[in-house]
Amino acid sequence: MDEFLLTEQDRATLQYKVTTKLREVILKGDFKLGDRLIQEEWASKLGVSRMPIREALRQLEVEGLVSIEPRRGAIVTPISIDDIEEIYQLRALLEGEAVERSLPFLEKKDIDELESLYEEMVKLSNKEKDVETYMNLNTYFHRILRQGCPWRRIHHMIDTLWKGIPLYTPSLLANHLRDSHKEHKEMLEYIKRNEPKKLRKVMETHILRTRDNLINIIKKSDKD
Repeated sequence: MDEFLLTEQDRATLQYKVTTKLREVILKGDFKLGDRLIQEEWASKLGVSRMPIREALRQLEVEGLVSIEPRRGAIVTPISIDDIEEIYQLRALLEGEAVERSLPFLEKKDIDELESLYEEMVKLSNKEKDVETYMNLNTYFHRILRQGCPWRRIHHMIDTLWKGIPLYTPSLLANHLRDSHKEHKEMLEYIKRNEPKKLRKVMETHILRTRDNLINIIKKSDKD
């Protein structure tokens, strides 16, 4: 019988997959504000018990994507303009602080990897769109930039904020990739010149510019 029991790692992997799937369907806009996520239905759809669904919904509540209400269960609360402003303003503050504190601890291999990621992102933007690959490269680029920061809690807070970002942001902002590449290149230059304050400033500008562009797109779509 023991051979059928899930290990702790198996359970963690299952939990991650269930949470990722539910987060994806919300961020893709498959639900409207006020729609319910019914545990039994999603357990059946994903072929799992109710327990990982319940835990996933708790995590999504922390991220602000659902609200768990008495007698109603999990209610979807999609990303709004206010959410965008909050998420990106907090990201600018926290990531700016993190990269400034990270810079003294970055090694040559980290800088080489950042340059490689930058080149891959530039190449990708010149080819047929591959949103998921670009998103992964961009996420990894930002993670390496701040990995040297010794503050443990700031990493957890930043990771939570990243999970609240619309999944297809890179495709929404396809026309703004040139600015992103320019800012990524500036970050690399400030790292090589060991200028943490300037690195922090360009990171803040990078994040807040994305915020403004996203809000403009949402406002435009509301008018159409």
